[in-house]
Amino acid sequence: MTAPAPSRPARRRSATLNRPLALLVAGTFFMENLDGTIIATAAPAIAGDLGVAPVDVNLAMTAYLVTIAVGIPISGWLTDRYGGRRVLMSAIAIFTVASLLCALSVNLPMLVGMRVLQGVGGALMVPVGRLVVLRATTKKDLLDAVAYLTWPALVAPVIAPALGGWIVGVASWHWIFLINLPLGVVALVVAARVVPAVDTAPAVPPLDLVGFSLCAGTLAALLVGLELLGPQHGGGPLAPLGTLVGAVLLGVLTAVWLRRAAHPLLRFGALRLQSFRVSNVGGGVYRMVISAVPFLLPLMFQVGFGWSPVQAGLLVLLLFLGNVGIKPATSPLIRRFGFRSVLIASVAGGLLVFLAIAALRPGTPLVVIGAVLLLSGVFRSVGFSAYNSLQFADLEPADMTDANTLASTLQQVAVGLGVAVGAVILRVVDLTAGPGATGPVTPYAVAFVVLAVLMLAPLVEAVVLHRSAGDEVAGR
Repeated sequence: MTAPAPSRPARRRSATLNRPLALLVAGTFFMENLDGTIIATAAPAIAGDLGVAPVDVNLAMTAYLVTIAVGIPISGWLTDRYGGRRVLMSAIAIFTVASLLCALSVNLPMLVGMRVLQGVGGALMVPVGRLVVLRATTKKDLLDAVAYLTWPALVAPVIAPALGGWIVGVASWHWIFLINLPLGVVALVVAARVVPAVDTAPAVPPLDLVGFSLCAGTLAALLVGLELLGPQHGGGPLAPLGTLVGAVLLGVLTAVWLRRAAHPLLRFGALRLQSFRVSNVGGGVYRMVISAVPFLLPLMFQVGFGWSPVQAGLLVLLLFLGNVGIKPATSPLIRRFGFRSVLIASVAGGLLVFLAIAALRPGTPLVVIGAVLLLSGVFRSVGFSAYNSLQFADLEPADMTDANTLASTLQQVAVGLGVAVGAVILRVVDLTAGPGATGPVTPYAVAFVVLAVLMLAPLVEAVVLHRSAGDEVAGR
């Protein structure tokens, strides 16, 4: 019989939002998100310097993302065992030192190894930083706190291609990593001043090493299998399908273990709350779909429309403008209309925008293309903010650690799935239609139609969400 889970100690929360703390954690989120994608545009320069093929540099991206996914499940235990302040500052230090070592890499194996080390720091910065903010925030300030923490995930993937290209153009690929050094030092100094020092649990159960090993194996196999499905790897389907089958089998073993372990690494009790479940099941599909957009749009504009990388990058930046432009209004919208109405509007709006993108062609006026992308950024920003705030709306402080660790793991998987799903759709269209059988725009139009269909899942969940869900957080 499974032993009852030890109760988490309730933390006393501050009366007002700690904005310096929220901004610090948002900054570390931005660093982690940016480094996940910025290396893509620098791949040719890195490959030329290290003497490898550009496609081989993709291994450095995969190693970083897989390490983050593998490391997230242990973050909650480390926070309870050693305290959020100590773990967060250690994570920032690891990330900063690893960035320097990435810049000093003289061959691809060294770069991949240092990216793994950088991923260790990133895996702890994201969930631990958010947990530190959540523990220091009352429910009435939760909406504003999450608004600070949401923008890095929205902005970083959109500006990374343009920023990476600019850095390589004016300096060298090394500065993609070197820019983290001053940011990391500033973050450490600020963390020492603003992160609460007393937030450790008085009694922490032993680490679930079996659960950690199973979770790590499942997540690594899943992300590697999806990466192998991408068109850049070519070859047959046996390797990726075999890896994905292994991920499924490991996932089943992991679920069985976590349900029976006395002190499981991940607890799924928070999924019983509708608000948390909607935010991380339907919300997971939403994050997956949204994460595919910054990957598909530049390819559609360059390969499908025949535009230059500069022109494509400038158009994609309109997503960023939509994100930022609506940001000040997201919290007031949620307070005025409630989570359910805002989620329905943002998901439905995103679905319609994807259909509009699928209808775009090279001859479409730039004003129309720009307006569609701007609207896409608006709905994307509102949806992310609503999901990220709602997931913690009905949780008790004692359950925050377990819920935050589970949410961070699910979200990392969703983001990783997004790019993979976009790549797989393009590959399936090419394989089914045959080389040259379709126009250059058709695969991307089909991809956005598929994304629109996938958006029906979070839309249905939003419709059946209780009307009063999250009202305490929204102040309604």
